[in-house]
Amino acid sequence: MFSSSQPSERYPTMNLIKTFLHEEDGPTAVEYAVMLSLIIVVCIVAVRAIGTSASSTFQRVATEIQNAGGS
Repeated sequence: MFSSSQPSERYPTMNLIKTFLHEEDGPTAVEYAVMLSLIIVVCIVAVRAIGTSASSTFQRVATEIQNAGGS
């Protein structure tokens, strides 16, 4: 009536779930992906801020040059 097989043999899905929960490759990859995306966002924000600052500096220098050359 009852099978004498092991639970992992009767329920291969349970065995896969247990294996997935014990392995750390999946969560580690997700953590690296999240860290990489955050680093990319920080870099983009920093480059935009530096670009805006540099643009205003070049504009100010160009204005000073025009004022000095026109007098």
